[in-house]
Amino acid sequence: MAHDTATLEARSWAHWTTPAWATVDGLETAYRREGEGEPLLFLHGAGLTRMWQPLYARLAESFDTIVPEHPGFGDTAMPEWLDGIDDLVLHYDAFLDGLGVERVHLVGHSLGAWIAASLALTYPRRFASLTLMAPIGLRVPEAPPADPFRWSPEVALETLFSGVGERYAEYLEQAGEVEDTLHAYGESITFARLTWNPRYDVRLDRRLARVAAPTQVIGFADDRFVPAAHPRRWAELISGATHVELEGVGDEPASHLAVVQQPDRIAELIAAHAHRNALA
Repeated sequence: MAHDTATLEARSWAHWTTPAWATVDGLETAYRREGEGEPLLFLHGAGLTRMWQPLYARLAESFDTIVPEHPGFGDTAMPEWLDGIDDLVLHYDAFLDGLGVERVHLVGHSLGAWIAASLALTYPRRFASLTLMAPIGLRVPEAPPADPFRWSPEVALETLFSGVGERYAEYLEQAGEVEDTLHAYGESITFARLTWNPRYDVRLDRRLARVAAPTQVIGFADDRFVPAAHPRRWAELISGATHVELEGVGDEPASHLAVVQQPDRIAELIAAHAHRNALA
């Protein structure tokens, strides 16, 4: 597939970098890769695509950091075959094979954490360490997550940044209001295809016992989307997993998008865990 190089190079929004491309079972998959060291695969949540975030840059100081855009997100097209998380598990196994990367450290945020955990339980010997941040995908009846499919754009901003979204316009304003709205709508369709019904996978309660990689689960103290009971439950179900709850700093809450708010602190947590579980 030919890419419109001129269009990509003309983009100028904050944190934009031109992606590389990998053909994965016929799907042209956009990804960014920087840094040296042991490879680290970062799986993003249901947004904040088409950019190289400060968190990724911090991780690239210590790791060969690989950040693909999921099918149906960013500049990776929505394939007809995408039906659920299992399809993404197979996609990312083939993606790593295509890059010639055998074992990696694996990190996921929100939706990306669900995908990462599913990868780690399906291919338990492929991952040297696993970090899950604000993960979704478990059924926790006493503490259901907020319903993102009911949010207006204003409510989404308020919820995801825990009331301080106006401070992060540079992460939300890209090609312009109309184009940004259409892009967000397209990604929401993919998110719905993956998580609409059900919003969780009850099989994870049993299957997470297959995860062999040393795991840390990070929750965010002021997360208005994913209740604190969820990361704790993930840590309970994965043998030997540790649980960390990241607090806010000053008047800055630790929201669901703390990956944007506290990149340095989160990079330190990820790096320390990965270094304790080096590939060698």
